[in-house]
Amino acid sequence: MDVVMNLLFNSPIGLLSLFTIGFIIVMGLFIWAKLAKKSHES
Repeated sequence: MDVVMNLLFNSPIGLLSLFTIGFIIVMGLFIWAKLAKKSHES
């Protein structure tokens, strides 16, 4: 497990993967909030 964490946090591809996962989560939350707001308006 230590090898996986080392590869994830210390390699460029691992950091790019973490950034991509975080970006998708944030984007999903943003879209969900926008849709929830629109559904309460109408």
